[in-house]
Amino acid sequence: MARTRVRRLTVLGAVLSAAVLLLTGCIGGQVAGSGGNGEKYAGEIEWWTINLQKNYSAYINGLIGTYQAAHPDVKIRWVDVPGQDITTKLLAAIAGDKVPDAVNFTSNTTGLFAGNMADLGQFFSAKDLSAYASALSRPLKDRAGKQIAIPWYNGGAGLGVYRKSALAKTGFDPAKPPKTWDDALALAQRVKDSGGGYGTNAMAYSYTMQSEGVPLISPDRKKAAFNTPQAAAILAKFKKYLDSGAIAPGVLGKDPRSYAQNLSNKLITFMPTDTSSNLVGLQKNSPDVYADSVVEPAVTGPSGVQLMNSQQVFGIPAGSQHKAAAAEWLKFVTSPANQLAFCKIVAIYPSTVDTLKDPYFTDITGNTPADQGRRVLVQTFPKIVDASLGSGNDENLRNIFDEQVRAYMTGSKTAVQALNDAAQQWNTELAKAS
Repeated sequence: MARTRVRRLTVLGAVLSAAVLLLTGCIGGQVAGSGGNGEKYAGEIEWWTINLQKNYSAYINGLIGTYQAAHPDVKIRWVDVPGQDITTKLLAAIAGDKVPDAVNFTSNTTGLFAGNMADLGQFFSAKDLSAYASALSRPLKDRAGKQIAIPWYNGGAGLGVYRKSALAKTGFDPAKPPKTWDDALALAQRVKDSGGGYGTNAMAYSYTMQSEGVPLISPDRKKAAFNTPQAAAILAKFKKYLDSGAIAPGVLGKDPRSYAQNLSNKLITFMPTDTSSNLVGLQKNSPDVYADSVVEPAVTGPSGVQLMNSQQVFGIPAGSQHKAAAAEWLKFVTSPANQLAFCKIVAIYPSTVDTLKDPYFTDITGNTPADQGRRVLVQTFPKIVDASLGSGNDENLRNIFDEQVRAYMTGSKTAVQALNDAAQQWNTELAKAS
């Protein structure tokens, strides 16, 4: 979703040992003995997360083990769901009336589930909710003011990641990185012209269009607002660099996590806006590339606004039979100490205010890429603007827009046709929701 004192993330054992100490000794009242819980918290809680089992199972199992030891009457059944499947899986569970008790989803999909989530205000007191940064918890209410989710973690603002050696022939100065999309595209072209191959993965998809200052939706959230000459010009600008080879062709794939050309395989030289989690993946999977990288703030449009695409959140489905127990578990998972432990093994940003006061975030003295990234995230977080559309169906609308961008970039449509078709589909979808 900012966005060193970090030890090498590839050496997880030592860090996870520290995390376990935090879990067992620093929760501060969030874990009581079983005698104080009684039957209210008894039973099995089915808990869904997104894409954590492969790399972070030790941390998650540490959370579960610690909690169950303090709550013998509670069993946490962890289900990890691939990111691309979470929306359809949760909608299917809701339709089938067999829901998880607590579920992790992203804030840009809350509108899909709002009518089927419990009001967390029944289980989280005002004091409980005040533990989270208000800018993160406030958007997780429905139009009636019901708290349908609580924040967990986010990637903060974007990061710019640059391979220094690959950019050497372009005159790239790490002290003066690109600040705008125009700067980044010009740098990508210099890479191509200098014989360095593809410059970057960047495309005028919906988030980029927002960053460039194009409103995507009308103020009343009833119509598309992007069908403008400004948007068409931006599409044409990106196509120019795609056609020249400055932008790698794999960017037209539908899943950015599996682009054919990426930093890890050294087929591009920089990312003008990337996520902190991808920086962690770079360190884990391509340590040589990681060591050769410098991290700077992500590029923006003319306004300089830093967008946070979404955040990871938790909700409790209304059909759960263990809502109170699920709420207590979520308070534990998202506690300041446990978020701090998680942040120490993943380049993420927490949602709890007290976590941000820890020296881990306030005293960053190292200069590894991870240190640089965390420093950037901390510095840019106060300026972040939530990119959510508030449509109740953001994910689908963005997919529609991005698919039309691909149609234009591959020559199937003109820019005007692509924008017209996207707008027509958006208006149809928005009419259904009104």
